[in-house]
Amino acid sequence: MSAAAVEEPMEQLTLPEAAELISNQLPGYRVEIIGGQITVTPTPNMSHARSVKRFDRLFIEAGLDDGETEVWQNISIRLPEGPFDYAVPDLAVTDADSDDRVMEHGAYDPAIFRLVLEVTSSNLSDDLKKKPFAYASAGVPIYVIVDRTNRRVMVLTDPKDGEYRLHAVHHPGQSFALPESIGAAVTLSVDDVLAVKK
Repeated sequence: MSAAAVEEPMEQLTLPEAAELISNQLPGYRVEIIGGQITVTPTPNMSHARSVKRFDRLFIEAGLDDGETEVWQNISIRLPEGPFDYAVPDLAVTDADSDDRVMEHGAYDPAIFRLVLEVTSSNLSDDLKKKPFAYASAGVPIYVIVDRTNRRVMVLTDPKDGEYRLHAVHHPGQSFALPESIGAAVTLSVDDVLAVKK
């Protein structure tokens, strides 16, 4: 009689452990948990990075990285939808001196965020559908979407019950002002933030 090999049962990973494992295996990729699902976004291309860099520069020039607010790239925001949910916006404006407002799994308290910004890439559906609900549910006052596919910039404000009640859509050739509640008066050109080469 032969004995069958006995295998140890594989330990089931938690959602945060699986996200961390994926992040370690795919350096440079953005790993998020939104709506209880892991999403993975490839490393951004130069056009994407150029748009983020231009916003970053314009926000810093407006004084948003000095005093009451700070400007960040790729910091995690805790989302209320699931017990492990978090997102990593391309750019964020937060209250200053919020280092101690970190919550579980390295994500920060959504109450410190004044604005989050996403530049669309291969995750267009996430940026236009999942993230508005997630950020509005978290109470983020302003969500800016640089929609490179449809050549527009959307500014969503007034979050309530998981949706932004005000949507302003801006097209090439237009300029627009962001709500001063972010901490400064900021007027932007759609062409500039869409990274149109001059």
